[in-house]
Amino acid sequence: MLLALDWGMARIGVAACDAQRILAYPVDTIQNTPKDPAQVMRRVRELVAEYEPVEVVLGLPISLQGDEGIAARAMREVARSLAVELGDVALTLVDERLTSATAHQRLSQAGKNSRQRRGMIDQMAAVAILEQALAEGNGTTSEEL
Repeated sequence: MLLALDWGMARIGVAACDAQRILAYPVDTIQNTPKDPAQVMRRVRELVAEYEPVEVVLGLPISLQGDEGIAARAMREVARSLAVELGDVALTLVDERLTSATAHQRLSQAGKNSRQRRGMIDQMAAVAILEQALAEGNGTTSEEL
């Protein structure tokens, strides 16, 4: 089982997949409160304890040109912190280009209006990140964070 996080400034979308790594599904949205990062990490640890993933997949915001900018560097810092917090759970960074666009498109096709999408978009972006990781079978392992 894998758990995916779409780590944003305001919210963190969470998705998981089944043990056979076939089906990715939305799990939760965590409010990312910079004033209380310990609360965010506590919720992530709770989800890891509940789902018992062998790996946590994080979206790495790479530009459309393939460059790593400020957002990607910040995500690598988050990944380093998570690696310490999660201990033995493997951590992988996956290129998340176009995952938000994919999530918006899927929700629109499902007939969700913009108000309905707002509450689901982060989870669906995490699903897209996880599906990409499952399809590609690769990423940047925790040793390369």
